[in-house]
Amino acid sequence: APAAVAAGQDPLLNVCMDAKHHKREPGPEGSLYGQCSPWKDNACCTANTSSEAHKDQSFLYNFNWKHCGVMPPKCKRHFIQDMCLYECSPNLGPWIEQAGSSWRRERILRVPLCREDCEQWWEDCKDARTCKENWHKGWNWATGTNRCPWGSMCRPFRQVFPRPKDLCEKIWSSSFRYSPERRGSGRCIQMWFDPAQGNPNVPVAKYYA
Repeated sequence: APAAVAAGQDPLLNVCMDAKHHKREPGPEGSLYGQCSPWKDNACCTANTSSEAHKDQSFLYNFNWKHCGVMPPKCKRHFIQDMCLYECSPNLGPWIEQAGSSWRRERILRVPLCREDCEQWWEDCKDARTCKENWHKGWNWATGTNRCPWGSMCRPFRQVFPRPKDLCEKIWSSSFRYSPERRGSGRCIQMWFDPAQGNPNVPVAKYYA
């Protein structure tokens, strides 16, 4: 970082967080897997991390998406995309905070997620089922993978998260903030984008930095 500052670069731009699977600094990756491919020109994730992000039970965090039965594919794709953004994006610098947990030194907090991304995520997942509002903590890990805590009930997402804002802001301990801004506004981060048009999150990070 000191070298970047000396060179006149903003230390909040084009950076990778200090977390479990991130590279030290962003750079091109020959081929990122599936939904992570939009970041291949400049990524904080490796190809191996990108393929693991697509698995039902990946070694990344040993997290089980099927804790309340099979998650519908149209819903699961948003969680894969969320994982790709988290692992691969070099444009989250303005929202990186110290984490102080055993498995990562940094995390993201209150990233302004474009309203369409948030609303579509909720729409595609409202009939999926879960037993918890915050997926970061409170699971039963006795078997080595996350299971619903004793006494909790599986319910549809729309009951656990009544509005899109609830889903985006609560599911990962305020990692995201529901932004009223629209995609392409230059004021909110997009989980989904077409890399042929360039990465729309670069100017957003600059704006907030």
